[in-house]
Amino acid sequence: MPPNICPSILLFFFAILSLASGAGAIGVNWGTTASHPLPPPKVVELLKSNNITRVKLFDADPLVLQALSGSNIGVTVGIPNSMLRSLNSSKKAAESWVHDNVTRYLSTGGSGARIEYVAVGDEPFLQSYGEQFHPFVIGAATNIQAALIRAKLESKVNVVVPCSFDSFQSESSLPSKGHFRSDLNKTMIQLLAFLTKHGSPFFVTISPFVTLHQNKNISLDFTLFKETARPHNDSHITYKNSFDLSYDTLVNALSTAGFPKIDIVVAQIGWPTDGGTNATSSIAETFMKGLMNHLHGKSGTPLRPRNPPIQTYIFSLLDEDQRSITAGNFERHWGVFTFDGQAKYRVEFGQGSKNLVNAQNVEYLPSKWCVVNNNKDMFNATASALEACSVADCTALSPGGSCFNITWPGNISYAFNSYYQQHDQRADSCDFGGLGLITTVDPSVATCRFSVELLTSQSESLHVTLFIQWTTSLITILLCLFSFT
Repeated sequence: MPPNICPSILLFFFAILSLASGAGAIGVNWGTTASHPLPPPKVVELLKSNNITRVKLFDADPLVLQALSGSNIGVTVGIPNSMLRSLNSSKKAAESWVHDNVTRYLSTGGSGARIEYVAVGDEPFLQSYGEQFHPFVIGAATNIQAALIRAKLESKVNVVVPCSFDSFQSESSLPSKGHFRSDLNKTMIQLLAFLTKHGSPFFVTISPFVTLHQNKNISLDFTLFKETARPHNDSHITYKNSFDLSYDTLVNALSTAGFPKIDIVVAQIGWPTDGGTNATSSIAETFMKGLMNHLHGKSGTPLRPRNPPIQTYIFSLLDEDQRSITAGNFERHWGVFTFDGQAKYRVEFGQGSKNLVNAQNVEYLPSKWCVVNNNKDMFNATASALEACSVADCTALSPGGSCFNITWPGNISYAFNSYYQQHDQRADSCDFGGLGLITTVDPSVATCRFSVELLTSQSESLHVTLFIQWTTSLITILLCLFSFT
């Protein structure tokens, strides 16, 4: 069990009482799927300045773990899904991974990283993945656990498997009918038995934002913890918000599987601020205020009263312009902070509002932007913009996005600039067949921000393997956005 956190820490994601009293710590997910990631030392400064005491990673990046060393921040290191097959088939591979990514960085006298969990896979049961990872999860977790035992670290580090929000369900939308997906039953029972045996909690994503858009019976007010929202009744139990409804659906699923008492960690929960309907900073602030008040109120849920999740990890710390947009363009805008570490909104607590502390001394590329040259023949402008957006991040232009309402040819300029910044402001990246023009006048309009990228040594690699092919539907949307009418 992780150490208790002092209840006097008042800023942002903090633990208010000991785990023994039933309240849980709050941390953040730190993803690095960005073309120009904020340097790890700057991110650690950001975490510490906001008194964020736990962080969940999606891999075991050496630069990130080095930056976290000596910070006393509790760390969950992640194993990508692509490694599950090899870790399942080879105990030696598991031992090597633990040595290279845990033992090497584990705190010794306060100088190392305070690693608490190893997360085996990144939501490997996500329904859109099919069953491609199912055969390897339990074996990989077992071999990692054996490697930790061999390294005499099993009392310090727990093995967990982050489960997706769609791993459990209820056809009637009532928690009392909650169960795990039928294709997961056997694997899930094996996982729960493994976790129980080794005293590890169940890691799961709760996604009120996605639930809102998938379930017509869920209202925005119900999702945002509004007192005026119409409650949902399940037999004699009344639910007043979407979080409790989803959480208790999981509780029933766990009970049905035979594990009613296992501890729960909400591994991901958050609200995006761009790239889709209801994805705004204002709504995100309202959601976060409601969530924080609910968690810190220690009331739990109807099926687990006074027993909230032992830990909750907000998704996510920073925006990531290279995340997959398969689920929606909002996927690149989950951050409480912008890509450069600037707070998007205020986080309110029971005793009033608190301002978040922004990242300090951030280094940017020069204040230059690439826009469309209105004096040129604009015949090929749309095609050039589509080409730019096939590589760069244009998700803010999507319906509901912060740049959706800027007029043509401003949207062309946005696409050009996104490509130009991602390519480190190289002159040839603002060519576009002579249509591009470099300017020192900020072309941002209202809420539509034309960004200037970070100056970082990591920007030389544009993470080509992480570029996402835009779907036909997105191209169709962009064609509409870039049209003359």
